[in-house]
Amino acid sequence: MSRVDGRSVRESLQAQLWPVPLAAVVVALALGQLLPFLDERLDDSLPAAVSGLLFGGGPEAARSLLETIASSTITVTSLTFSLTVVTLQLASSQFSPRLLRTFTRDRFVHNTLALFLGTFVFSLTVLRSIRVESSAGASFVPEIAVTTAFLLTIASVVGLVLFLAHLARQIRVETMLRDVHRETDRTLERIYPQQGPRPAGSELPRIGGVPLRAPSSGFLTRVDEEALTAGAARHGVVVSVDVAPGASLVEGVPIGRVWSTSDAPLDDDRSAEVVEAVLAAFRTGFERTSSQDPSFGLQQLLDVTDKALSPGVNDPTTAVHAISHISAILCSLTARCTGSRTLRDGDGTARVHLTLPTFTELLELVMDQLVTYAFTDPRAAGRTIDMLSEITISASGAGSLTQLTAPLRTQIGRVRTAVGGSPLDAVIQQDLSDRLAGVEPGR
Repeated sequence: MSRVDGRSVRESLQAQLWPVPLAAVVVALALGQLLPFLDERLDDSLPAAVSGLLFGGGPEAARSLLETIASSTITVTSLTFSLTVVTLQLASSQFSPRLLRTFTRDRFVHNTLALFLGTFVFSLTVLRSIRVESSAGASFVPEIAVTTAFLLTIASVVGLVLFLAHLARQIRVETMLRDVHRETDRTLERIYPQQGPRPAGSELPRIGGVPLRAPSSGFLTRVDEEALTAGAARHGVVVSVDVAPGASLVEGVPIGRVWSTSDAPLDDDRSAEVVEAVLAAFRTGFERTSSQDPSFGLQQLLDVTDKALSPGVNDPTTAVHAISHISAILCSLTARCTGSRTLRDGDGTARVHLTLPTFTELLELVMDQLVTYAFTDPRAAGRTIDMLSEITISASGAGSLTQLTAPLRTQIGRVRTAVGGSPLDAVIQQDLSDRLAGVEPGR
């Protein structure tokens, strides 16, 4: 499980603030060495029209300009970093700690920091190449490099203005909810690409076999489906993964089973080899990600809802907006094949049974928290009832209402009980009950 593949590395780097700025520093350092070299080679050979656009001052003026650029850009970089940290702290305390990953993945922030640090490093590097006239040699001013530093400074000023505008937009809760919604939609598209009902049952055995035990604790972030299927086919086994991505794993606890497809059972030596090959397709981490976790986005939105309804925040409008996004995600799932699925090898043989949450399980995840927290506020309670109505309508349009009638009726019953036991006054309770009476799937 410790093996790292390209996709895991790419996803990890995208969630870090340092890779793009570090790459910019390396590029700026190289350009800071290369451009002065080109300046020396092209000295006095440039057309007059081009020379007129380049820096025309002497060594002292060039030094002063580059020193000013370097000092100002590092100050602006410190300001930018401070604003980013404040934004992360606000998002963590006001909305949800799980939203920090959304900010750290922001490419605009990455590119802005890269521009500022690149300008700073480039200016310092070029500053080393400026020479005043002395007995050791003639003066030298890298006109192209100094002009490039000036242009980078102008770009940094523009970048600072755009960054402030971007930060003001990103810190809005509506923007954060939108970003989580979009990321969740992309995840669901990858996890549940098929339309229509999923065939019930699994072709794999459910008893016996060799247990797969988690070799380390953490969250299951991703299962490499191609590697797992290929490994199972190569060793002549079938695999059942009993935990879904996003599950918390504890070292030594079984997470699945392996069976041999031949009459000969797996002996100790072969089973150890097979288990090692199978576990190599699993990826774990210290935090959940949206790579293959269909419930992570819903959990983020639920965290925002619960925090907004807490007495310390008391922001029901944000809760209503978050429930609206949850409703849209669940409505889109009514037309998709949710639940576990079977992976086959090139010959069509069933090799892997993957456990994935069903629509009913995702609906229960949502309703468990909404029933607990949303019915202390009339607007949030009313929006929860509207969500059930919207899901019913979407399921009817997608042709899946028959399969979803039972879970929807179960949740409607829970809401009816929650309304009766809520601290809301009798008038509000009656209004909610009347609205709930209009939500009756299957009739």
